[in-house]
Amino acid sequence: MPKFRLLRDRLLRDGVITPDQIYQPGEPPQSWLEFVHHREYVNAYCLGTLDAKAQRRIGLPWSAALVKRTCTAVGGTILTAKLALERGLACNTAGGTHHAFPDYGSGFCIFNDLAIATRVLQQQGRVNRVLILDLDVHQGDGTAWIFRDDPNVFTFSMHCQENFPARKQASDLDVPLALGMEDQAYLDCLAQYVPDLLAQVRPDLVLYDAGADPHRDDLLGKLALTNAGIYGRDRYVLETCVKAGYPVACVIGGGYGKSMDDLIFRHSLLHRAAAEVYRANT
Repeated sequence: MPKFRLLRDRLLRDGVITPDQIYQPGEPPQSWLEFVHHREYVNAYCLGTLDAKAQRRIGLPWSAALVKRTCTAVGGTILTAKLALERGLACNTAGGTHHAFPDYGSGFCIFNDLAIATRVLQQQGRVNRVLILDLDVHQGDGTAWIFRDDPNVFTFSMHCQENFPARKQASDLDVPLALGMEDQAYLDCLAQYVPDLLAQVRPDLVLYDAGADPHRDDLLGKLALTNAGIYGRDRYVLETCVKAGYPVACVIGGGYGKSMDDLIFRHSLLHRAAAEVYRANT
């Protein structure tokens, strides 16, 4: 819970961002959540009446504060997407809850912010085609399932093969990675896909899930990227999208560590890369 505020504070303290670059999202109306999620599930979660088994599947104890944080994070991804369409590049300091399905949550994910933001922007006529570029270490199974029959949303997931979820869904393109993959092999693999994806999909918007959990010190990761590898990944993705003229909205995805300071720094690499790319291309 504290890492989202701490990430914002770290970005300000290190001069990565200035206060006037911060936009505060609100909570989206429930009707927007229901573009993706079943009304019964949304009501049960928001009111705290979800049954114990469903709560265990999410993995987080229910609280009113968590409901507010969850809904605000969804609002943040929607706002980030709108800002990206205006400015070319924007980053959330939360988001990436890609394990949430329409009628249940899973893997610390309650509502699927990537899917909701996509549906909101489609409904508002702001986008038609969307590319979801998911580089969290875990497969974006909920997102893949939600858009399985939607030709206007292309889901790409590059993830550790032997990791959660045990039962994978079929993204439009899945790239499973071997345990312990290090920086150069990872970056070489990524470079085989990103330019072709952009040329093939020609999206109105790229939604980039920049999970910090491929890091070698991540408690749930099973890959072996360094800080330099995570930064290089984010810099490459953002530069490739922006230089090709595709707006990109970023979320921080997963990250799990014993040291909160180290974890916050790993998450901040996305924003550091984004600041460099934005300055170099505007």
